[in-house]
Amino acid sequence: MKGDELNKKLAILQENARVIRFKAEGAKSKNVKESVTLRKQIARVLTELRARSVQK
Repeated sequence: MKGDELNKKLAILQENARVIRFKAEGAKSKNVKESVTLRKQIARVLTELRARSVQK
């Protein structure tokens, strides 16, 4: 993936994490691991972006 694509994916993942976090306030989630997997995906994207910025 290119840097722009990673930035777009990061924005989408962060928005999904925000939605899940606020949805969890009101009711129990059926998929309790969903927020954990989203945080891991966000970390992977951030790691890749950071690795690319260091290499330049």
